[in-house]
Parts: sequence; structure tokens; C-alpha cells
Amino acid sequence: MIFETPARVRIAYDDAGPADVPTRVLVHGFASNRREGWLRTGWCAAFDARRERRIALDLRGHGESQHSHDPADYAHDAMAADILALMDHLEVRRASLIGFSLGARLALTAALAQPDRFEHLVLGGVGMRLFDPPRDAGAMAEAMTAADPDAIAQPLLRSFRLFAEAQGEDLLALAACSQGDARRFDPEDLAGLRVPTLVVAGARDLLAGSPEGLAEAIPGASAVTLPGCDHFGAITHALFKGKVYDFLDGWLDLDEAPGFR
Repeated sequence: MIFETPARVRIAYDDAGPADVPTRVLVHGFASNRREGWLRTGWCAAFDARRERRIALDLRGHGESQHSHDPADYAHDAMAADILALMDHLEVRRASLIGFSLGARLALTAALAQPDRFEHLVLGGVGMRLFDPPRDAGAMAEAMTAADPDAIAQPLLRSFRLFAEAQGEDLLALAACSQGDARRFDPEDLAGLRVPTLVVAGARDLLAGSPEGLAEAIPGASAVTLPGCDHFGAITHALFKGKVYDFLDGWLDLDEAPGFR
């Protein structure tokens, strides 16, 4: 399905499940899309089995959503506003918001903007490095537009390029997205967030850094480190799903956040 946001951006999405059950909004990562990030990896089937409503969108510049080759169209505040606009379009007043990597950054941005819209916040594939100074956005753009991906020197950048190609993504749109105005975070930004939050990252995810470090900056948040996986392996890790279910169902250890029980 496709809808047009108030900013006149066409966003593709899937919406499955009745309106009177818990709603989970799923936001994929950079160079991915709703089908690769959530359908192929089993998340959609899992929420269906739990008889929950799940809404997954393609971020602008990704999948079947509107593509632009202008970095000005990829400000993180605007991309987060697309999530809220989709919820408005579907008349979803409150939902659990689950994001991975770039999707986690946008989910956090949306939750900071309108915290009353979210019952839970799951930040996957991010950690303490969320507070680092911005990386060289030009490096990712160069990787996306390189004539020969095998010539990309940095393994992480090469992995993103090969992953994007495997999904059939628009490389020029991804290059522009990587150069968009990224939201900056610092611990003071998060100190007032009052949404129950779970932070999850792989033990070998050098891109994310420590999930515990990020969780410490969010009142009452919990953190999970997934053993044996890097950034790309986390989304399919069985423990990721299990911990998210425990969190959504109130079984995760939140002793330090009794007000969230």
C-alpha cells in the first residue's frame, strides 16, 4: 500500500492484523526495506502468530517508497515525521515502535518528538556510539556510487554496498540518504524520555557500540547484548526476538523502572 504524507512524500507500507490488538510499528535500517528487514527475517510471521497488528514501512529512498537523489530530502527529523504521519493516516493513536540501525535512530527521534504516541520503544543495532560525532557521510555516499564495490577499502562500507545491491536498492538514493541532515543525540536529550525502552545490539557490532551505555542515558531503559553477532547478524538473531517479546509482555527485568510495569 502507498500513502502520501503531508510533506507530499509517497511511503509504501504493509498493515496486517485487527485494529483492537497491540500495534507494533517496524522501521528498517539503512539500505534495507520492509520486506528484507521484517518479512524475510521472520518478524512479521512472529507478530502474526502472536495475533498482534504489525505495520512496516519503507523509509523514503528505500524499497517502494519515493526516491530522491537530493540529500536535502533525507533530514532525519523529516524521515521520523513520516513514521508519525503513517500512524496518523492509519488512525493509530498509540503503538510500540521497533527500529533497527537507522530505523532505531528515527524511532528515537519520533519518540522524542511525540512520546505520548508510544507504549514501548525498541532500539536495535544501536548503542553508545549514538553519541559519537557524525561520521564522514561522504564515505558512505562514495561507497554507494563506486564503480567497483570490490575496490571499496573499508569492509563495513563494502558490506553495506553489497547488501544494497542484493536488495535491488537505488544506490543514488542511498548515497543521498547517507548525506542527509542526521539528528544529533547527547545524554541530556534522552534524560527526559519517559517511554519504556529496550536497547539491543550484537556483541561484535562495532558500528553500534555498547547497548548498556545507551540504555544508561534513558530513564528506566534495559539493554541486551546479543552474543556472537555483528551489525548485520543481529536482526535475525533468535534472542533478539525473544527479548523483544519478553519486553513487550512485561517479563523483561525492569526492576529499576517500577513505574513502567
